[in-house]
Amino acid sequence: MNLHWPETIDETLDLLSKNPGARPISGGATLVAMMNAGLVTPDALVFLRRVDALAGIRRQADGTLVIGAMTTHETIERSTEFDSGQDIVRQAARVIANPTIRAWGTIGGAVAHADPSADYPGALVAADAEIVCRGRNGERRVPARDFFLGYFESALGPGEIVSAIVLPKAPHGAIAVYDKLARVEGDYAIVSIAAVFAMESEICRHARLAAGACGPKPVRSDAADSLLAGSKLDHDVAGRCAAMLGAAADPVDDVRASASYRRKAMMRMVRRSIQSARAGVGP
Repeated sequence: MNLHWPETIDETLDLLSKNPGARPISGGATLVAMMNAGLVTPDALVFLRRVDALAGIRRQADGTLVIGAMTTHETIERSTEFDSGQDIVRQAARVIANPTIRAWGTIGGAVAHADPSADYPGALVAADAEIVCRGRNGERRVPARDFFLGYFESALGPGEIVSAIVLPKAPHGAIAVYDKLARVEGDYAIVSIAAVFAMESEICRHARLAAGACGPKPVRSDAADSLLAGSKLDHDVAGRCAAMLGAAADPVDDVRASASYRRKAMMRMVRRSIQSARAGVGP
């Protein structure tokens, strides 16, 4: 197997275009495990560690936050750059696996892998994030809600890499709530709920909810978000919203939980997240 260590994005894309059997590797936590299990057998590995342009967190003048794909979970977890609503991504980062994985794993690798049980997908959907996909013909931005297509399937095209994640400025007064149910700390989620609300007095003016590990991609509902916005987040609204997301979910039975349990837990966690927002409780 050939190993390549490019230092620029253009060099990386050139290597991938010339080697169709090559795979980019960032932190390597997922890809190496898949290689060891014989699930993937790349002809070459293109390491991204030396591509400085892919790392770091940068705040733009308009409040937008740009997270380079090679930024580690640990860096995100410790960053003070995230504003109130954007903090949903930092909250997700701090419950990923364990300190060793968080020190090596990167947001770009996790996003490109598109595991619906991972922590970032739902958080990015709730944050209205955009995924920057970079190829030899330039870059394009794909809304997170459209990027995750199915189990381990994303909108990345042939020869493209995730180069950055863009988080828009959150609405004034936003509250981020990330709730995760797992068998043990650091495990993949049985259910996760990512929610961003913005309250004005007692009225919700903005709502984004997404559930993880309850389908082939983050579970969301425009109707549920619309129902929450303009309401007081009362118990009736919370229950109706939970029912909408429950109907949209498509969970499976696996070693962590049954599909029935996942759906019931998800609906209860949705109600709990809404109650937390109503009480003004963030992280």
